[in-house]
Amino acid sequence: MKKFMALYMAPVAEMEKMMANSTPEDTEASMGQWMKWMEAHKKELVDMGAPLGKTKRVTANGISDTKNDIGGYSIVQAESAAAAAKLFEDSPHFVGMPGSWIEVIECMPMPST
Repeated sequence: MKKFMALYMAPVAEMEKMMANSTPEDTEASMGQWMKWMEAHKKELVDMGAPLGKTKRVTANGISDTKNDIGGYSIVQAESAAAAAKLFEDSPHFVGMPGSWIEVIECMPMPST
């Protein structure tokens, strides 16, 4: 089995809007959807992941604040990238977040030395 990182993506403005307008009931309903989805895919989930916070960019010139479209991550296992991507077709990430998407990236093994 190969490992894949899934990045939960959405336009920054949509993420900020959702966070500002979510009620405790909305949050509870959303978590219920996520728990149901995770239970359905527990065999494939290596690390359920988590939401991600503010971003710092580090370059040779220093450290700065920045924003990106990444809202969270998960790590899954599957036979192929296509099989890994298919796991996310019914993801609750798409509920209530216009323009959202998920990027699935293979975690490559470290080369031997």
